[in-house]
Amino acid sequence: MKVPFGYLVIAAGVCGVLSFTFLATALGTDYWYIIEMNQVNTSDLEDMSSHSGLWSINEEMHSAIVVLLPLSLVLLLLGGICGLVSSLARSPILLTGTASYFFICLLTLSGVILYIVYSYQALVETERLVGQEGLSYIRTSFGWSLALAWLSYSLELLTGVLLLLAARTPRLRHS
Repeated sequence: MKVPFGYLVIAAGVCGVLSFTFLATALGTDYWYIIEMNQVNTSDLEDMSSHSGLWSINEEMHSAIVVLLPLSLVLLLLGGICGLVSSLARSPILLTGTASYFFICLLTLSGVILYIVYSYQALVETERLVGQEGLSYIRTSFGWSLALAWLSYSLELLTGVLLLLAARTPRLRHS
């Protein structure tokens, strides 16, 4: 079953808009990393449960993350504009180029992976400071902001696949 060009382009556009929206939401929220204190075991300690985002810490690796992810958001916008122009022109070459752009635009992936590495290093440093016993009262996890960033990256790839399929539609190859 062959999917018409218009459906592929519209699906790619929807995926691109969702990718942009999810990444923008992830960047604007503070639920990248969640720290919860076990209240049963720490009744004499104050509640130190919290959550954090990208904008609250200033270290070298963290600064790279704060640059990569917003830059990725800008590049997503530019990719969307290129995708729109390519689809309006119905050019297989431009559509293939735009699809390739979405495949090689790895800043979202790089930023998310750097954030995970940074968080792991922060946890190791915390364990060094408070010891394994002190860490047993704390539960850490990644939050929904990070999940949105991963989803955004997945949708970037899907957008590229859909644009590549649109470029390969038989109607365009014979034009």
